Amino acid sequence: MAKKQVDIIVVGAGLTGLTLAYYLKKAGKHVLLLEKNDDVGGVIDSVREDGFIYEKGPTTGVIGSEELVELFENLTGDCAVELTNPVADERWILKDGKWVALPTGLKSAVSTPLFSLKDKFRILGEPWRKKGTDPDESLADLVKRRMGESYLDYAVDPFISGIYAGDPTKLITKYAMPKLYQLEQNYGSFIKGAIRKRKEPKTELQKKVTRKVFSLEGGLRSLIVALKKNIGEENIVCSCRDLKITLDNSDYITQYFKDSEEYKIQSAKVVTTVGGYALPKVLPFVEDEMIEPVAVTKYAKVSQVVAGFKKWEGIPLKAFGGLVPSKENRDILGILFPGSLFKHRNPNGGALLSVFIGGIKKPELIEKSDEELKQIVMKEVASTLQHIGEPDLFKVHRYHHAIPQYDISSEARLKAIKHIEDKYKGLFLAGNICDGIGMADRVKQARALSKKLCK
Repeated sequence: MAKKQVDIIVVGAGLTGLTLAYYLKKAGKHVLLLEKNDDVGGVIDSVREDGFIYEKGPTTGVIGSEELVELFENLTGDCAVELTNPVADERWILKDGKWVALPTGLKSAVSTPLFSLKDKFRILGEPWRKKGTDPDESLADLVKRRMGESYLDYAVDPFISGIYAGDPTKLITKYAMPKLYQLEQNYGSFIKGAIRKRKEPKTELQKKVTRKVFSLEGGLRSLIVALKKNIGEENIVCSCRDLKITLDNSDYITQYFKDSEEYKIQSAKVVTTVGGYALPKVLPFVEDEMIEPVAVTKYAKVSQVVAGFKKWEGIPLKAFGGLVPSKENRDILGILFPGSLFKHRNPNGGALLSVFIGGIKKPELIEKSDEELKQIVMKEVASTLQHIGEPDLFKVHRYHHAIPQYDISSEARLKAIKHIEDKYKGLFLAGNICDGIGMADRVKQARALSKKLCK
């Protein structure tokens, strides 16, 4: 049995764990990052194959936090941010089987067929509507109250399908979209709040939080490789099996197996970044009733299908992608066009599509075979994008725990996390079970936690 002592153990080498380990190492801490898979990165992985570069997990991120900006600046020279092609700025929404560009300003909002005439007037009156008083109001109820039913159906519902693979009638605004919730609470209106926030003075760093969509040159995997390099392979252990943590007086003992050998690592502090469903096994010393609200976190089941075409004969894909409202009753959540967004993702004259299937509303679709999913995708491609013909590249990636849902159970989950951390000093529960699901959220959480651990 191999024994070792370190300052801090980080369990889970997705983006949160990698970013946290990077900053702890930079601060001079002896950190050990443990991962069950054979490599780091979690669901973030970019693949080069037959002239295509495709993502197995997230396709893009948003420059949405100061911490993400700082991380990219710190990693200058090891990876390079790539912003989307301006030609592909449009977001398409499917209505009556045809793509319609989502409005980006007042003029297009007035003329769009996506919203009813009644709701167009309702949107104009949004700044004068009373703010809500229910902290547990669903996103759907909030949007209907302030913007109208058609705005929910053809703007918010497909948007939520694209981000959460979720159901806006189930998501609680305060937890799922906290910035939107605060706009109403602090300013009384989405529109007034957005205008006021634009006028507020910003630091030089805040000015760099552009909300622009990004990838990295060569794919998002480049960020993972850069973090891994800077943490140092000697501080990372992959292929950890049967990992569990126990208490030994004021210290924690992290036990795992690798290559049939057992390891026990002693540390004063431990951070987990794994999914809620995995925590009872990882933390057997935490009482069942205490960890239950975290363990039962609901996740959307999503299949991501990648289809690559060396010769594209459908409609020009001059857009970010297309989202599909629930009202359209289709079997896909949306299609992104990575080949239009970023350079060198497909051969010249070709196209690359990322199609998302399943989600909270149709979880059973994850059980479809590859061939069945291919039939679904190609039917939608032919119908909505007008391309006939077999793809030259076709890959299916299934995620049974794709995206945690910030629904009515979120309050109990967040209280449970705080209760556990208060009781067990030196133990921290991180990852996307709290503080948001986006890449910017993950980096922001990791940076804040690194500062806390280094005090």
